[in-house]
Amino acid sequence: MRAARCTHHGPPDGLEVVELDDPEPGPGEVLVRVHAAAVNFPDVLLVAGRYQVSVPTPFTPGSEFAGVVAALGPGVPGPAVGTAVAGAVLTGAFAEQVVVPVEGLRPVPDGLDMVHAAAFHVTYATAYHCLVTVGRGAAGEWAAVLGAAGGVGTAAVDIATRLGIRVVAAASSRERLAVARRLGAQAGVDYVREDLKTRIRELTGGDGVHLVVDPVGGDHAEAALRALRRGGRFVTVGYADGRIPRIPLNLVLLKDAVVRGFEIRMLRRYAPDAVAAGDRELARLVRDGMRPLVSRVHPLAEVASALTGVAQRRTTGKVVIDLTRTS
Repeated sequence: MRAARCTHHGPPDGLEVVELDDPEPGPGEVLVRVHAAAVNFPDVLLVAGRYQVSVPTPFTPGSEFAGVVAALGPGVPGPAVGTAVAGAVLTGAFAEQVVVPVEGLRPVPDGLDMVHAAAFHVTYATAYHCLVTVGRGAAGEWAAVLGAAGGVGTAAVDIATRLGIRVVAAASSRERLAVARRLGAQAGVDYVREDLKTRIRELTGGDGVHLVVDPVGGDHAEAALRALRRGGRFVTVGYADGRIPRIPLNLVLLKDAVVRGFEIRMLRRYAPDAVAAGDRELARLVRDGMRPLVSRVHPLAEVASALTGVAQRRTTGKVVIDLTRTS
């Protein structure tokens, strides 16, 4: 099979596409023929050796995929060979085949093709649980979404709008804010040219937002926290800025704020009922027409370029590798 390979930690341009032996599923595992795999920012960090979990080289990056079941390991009753599935792994998805624990798979929601199925679950589940399960967002409230044109950001704007939550989108250019507005954001802040805290407060009538979803970090995190109204909730979900913020705890005290972290693997481990409820609600929203924003689709041969675009934050929505394309 063809697979992307990281032989040394560093920038994405060090990735190569190589031929590897076909994998075989073991007990409790399923072999999936991958049709499409989405690029997420943690993939960039893993290749660079800067993720929270270190992966020794060589390895095949890629964490989110959609495809069809090709074989079942010993003792695995299903899903049946030929079933369309989507799943998430730490590494291994940028390959024509991947072996996954059976519990890591889920059916492709009705209405999604393989490219959109690959782009859907990680970012949309992350956004949903940041907004609802952890963030306790409710219809009529204001939520500020940082990095609103990225993968998690576009998903958060999309879901929040469909749930009746009013969104202030924050992004690094007017063009990126336009993407968020098309998804339903009621207002936007260009945090390169505008003061984030001041502008959020102005846009929400002076009171500030009830909820912040922050996949960016850096200096914008503290500014967004300062834009919370009293008793507001702040959810930190990633650090695309590259810098982990240091929050003055007196702000949390004075605002009576709640600061929560979100990591989807931990939720799956410790709150499976919440994960199942979120999957049901996301499937309902897909039936109602919700689709992930996919801005670019690359063949596997262009995997380095695909990750570079995400690393440099030049893309909007999701970037997908189509494993069925040869060029």
